Amino acid sequence: MSELRRTKIADVLKRDDFGAQVCVKGWVRTKRGSKNVAFIALNDGSIIHNVQVVADREKIDDSILDRIHTGASLSIVGLLTESQGSGQNVEVIADTIEVLGEANPDEYPLQPKKHSLEFLREKAHLRFRTNTFSAVFRIRHAMAFAIHEFFNGKGFKYMHSPIVTGSDAEGAGEMFQVTTLDMKNPPKTKEGEIDYSQDFFGKETNLTVSGQLEGELAALALGEVYTFGPTFRAENSNTSRHLAEFWMIEPEMAFYDIHDNMDLAEEMLKYLVKYALDNCKDDLEFLEKRLLDEEKSKPEKDRSEHALIEKLEFVLVNDFERLTYTEAVEVLRNSKPNKKGKFQYPVEWGIDLQSEHERFLVEKHYKKPVILTDYPRDIKAFYMKQNDDGKTVRAMDVLFPGIGEIIGGSQREESYEKLLARIEEMGIPKKDLWWFLETRKFGTVPHSGYGLGFERMMLFVTGMGNIRDVIPFPRAAKTAEF
Repeated sequence: MSELRRTKIADVLKRDDFGAQVCVKGWVRTKRGSKNVAFIALNDGSIIHNVQVVADREKIDDSILDRIHTGASLSIVGLLTESQGSGQNVEVIADTIEVLGEANPDEYPLQPKKHSLEFLREKAHLRFRTNTFSAVFRIRHAMAFAIHEFFNGKGFKYMHSPIVTGSDAEGAGEMFQVTTLDMKNPPKTKEGEIDYSQDFFGKETNLTVSGQLEGELAALALGEVYTFGPTFRAENSNTSRHLAEFWMIEPEMAFYDIHDNMDLAEEMLKYLVKYALDNCKDDLEFLEKRLLDEEKSKPEKDRSEHALIEKLEFVLVNDFERLTYTEAVEVLRNSKPNKKGKFQYPVEWGIDLQSEHERFLVEKHYKKPVILTDYPRDIKAFYMKQNDDGKTVRAMDVLFPGIGEIIGGSQREESYEKLLARIEEMGIPKKDLWWFLETRKFGTVPHSGYGLGFERMMLFVTGMGNIRDVIPFPRAAKTAEF
């Protein structure tokens, strides 16, 4: 007789063929019991719920049960039965238990008690085993899958943009250098500078901050493309919203103007939120309960107005409000918080709006997601299409409750002359972008695109408060463990 095959706990919990023999494998969340029987909560990561395993001490030897502690891994064969307890429909009556891996309770750090998120960041190699992080990373998988499904369904082509690059897409200069030179004794030019012609790529190279520029090249032949890959910013920022390594979704579309761009961004965000609500119900309900428990400890004025699932539904049921940056500045200037000096940062035309300004527009004034357009050209990137007023560009930012900016994009400048003038004005070396400029010489077309920071989206969908808690292994200033 062949060995009984393992059934995932997610599937076991759906079954009602009581009396069937099943094999489940997983990690022990808790073990409790009496003189006659032990109750083991087993989880295998397939679902947030555990299956209860009942171990009769007459059938399962004490020498095995005594080795079972929180964190141990087990293989269990037993009978599927209807549960007598509340909170679950099925349980497994164990016939045999094999301890696959022990976890010494004196050493295993994730004992069944509440742990702070800061503590769990220090145990990122184990935090997947907690309910909170298993929920977060199952949702992360679902969101990544939904992104590919959305764009594939619309006929977009998925393009892998390079991670090593010789150009700075944002013009901000905050890039990680890539080199094989011996930095203790690098080769030098006659002028005493480091001689990068002897480096692996024969020039200075960095980790990419964006796949956008390469995405544009592909869009100007394939029509509609998107990239979804890691990006890197050497910004020495230790906030709850910044990472040095994060993932970006960047669609680029030929023949799209700014309005087409906004339509696509709104459609995509609603698709992702609906996908989460339809496919991640158990995990979202768990995270919502966790957040509600957390809210109870806060002063009433600091509590969120919406529970997590209600906040997600809020995005679905509202058309996004669309207005210009100039109109938004007027709203902010005339707002009560501004008049009473409640904003930390001043409001004036020409500034880059802060998170507090963006959230006021979304959460207090319009009470719906907002898309701002036509920003001052001096605070935006070189590649954005310049408006006829000479002061603004066809940029767009999508603002969400609790987050602020979640998407940034624009209609791209398709004029060779205007793009070249802007590159020279901003002091960006033309030799680094000759290939980008050439696309404006050979069959240029109006085109648009945007970038969605995947971790920002994950913060919104999960309700987590720190961006380091929605990526498996966070990379930030002074943080590169695991």
